[in-house]
Amino acid sequence: MTDKQITGPVESLSSLYIYRKLFFTNLIISACTFGGGFVIITMMRKKFVEELHWLTEDEMLDMTAIAQSAPGALAVNASIVVGYRMKRFAGALVCTVATIIPPLVIISVIALFYNQFRDNSYIAVALQVMRAGVAAVIFDVVISLAGNVIKTKSILWMGLMAAAFIASYFFKVSAVIIILLCGAVGLIQVCLSNRHDSPTTKKGGGQ
Repeated sequence: MTDKQITGPVESLSSLYIYRKLFFTNLIISACTFGGGFVIITMMRKKFVEELHWLTEDEMLDMTAIAQSAPGALAVNASIVVGYRMKRFAGALVCTVATIIPPLVIISVIALFYNQFRDNSYIAVALQVMRAGVAAVIFDVVISLAGNVIKTKSILWMGLMAAAFIASYFFKVSAVIIILLCGAVGLIQVCLSNRHDSPTTKKGGGQ
């Protein structure tokens, strides 16, 4: 396939192409990204949402919440969710393998030459400088995701976002607890909305 066939609905692409694209995309992102799971999620968003158009902004936001609230490494969780969304279990397996190969190889090499890496001043300086870039990338994804919430113009969602930030930053509440509580609020809202829109409610209101 040519580059012109990369974007567009997943259904219009061959399974082999999708598997290959999922594998090499996650492999490259995992190998070239430093700074933790949120940095990888930023790269996934740019690739799968902005470039390939395989996911929407809302889907990426939901997947980030699922990956963050599930046990395990955020980067691996995110790759599993994205892969499953694309090609179910097989897609999740392909993305998981691609994501864990780079850190497995890199950490193995570092462990083999640990003493040399530990005492190397050049590597220490390089890691210090990389923190600035990592902070910028994380800030970018925060602004983007927060912007999506603000665009909903929902007082509830914006209030939850502000409350979650205060709870996490000032009171050091666990991110898992915050996400579960926000999920519970969302579930309650959906239940109340469905109850309000149900035929029985409308019939009672008409009487």
